[in-house]
Amino acid sequence: MLVEEVSNIAESLRQQVRGILPTHAAEREITVAIEAVHAGLTVLHPVAIDALLPNLPIAPQSVLPTQSLTAREVEVLTMMAEGLANKSIARRLQISEHTVKFHISSIFSKLNVASRTEAVMLGARQGLILL
Repeated sequence: MLVEEVSNIAESLRQQVRGILPTHAAEREITVAIEAVHAGLTVLHPVAIDALLPNLPIAPQSVLPTQSLTAREVEVLTMMAEGLANKSIARRLQISEHTVKFHISSIFSKLNVASRTEAVMLGARQGLILL
């Protein structure tokens, strides 16, 4: 989606638009955005992010987690970032789905988050995973 007005950005995201670029986006930006959306990612151009930031509520977050993640928890977080479901993570790591749920619960607790999306975003911000 190419956005001309800032006011449309938030509404577009609520309607599950997966990619937002400015109308002046370069051909390469559009191509990369299409590939990213096809891979299951959401694409927001820096212009769109800058437009949204002043309207977002500011929640206090620590710069570093209070407790560090184990190597296994980082693996699970990385797979969560890839969009894998618990069952797929369990299969890939050759562990039970119950163990995956335990790791995810531990990740949520250590990062002080309430959702997979928050965990992935915070993990990326803190350099625990690469997106």
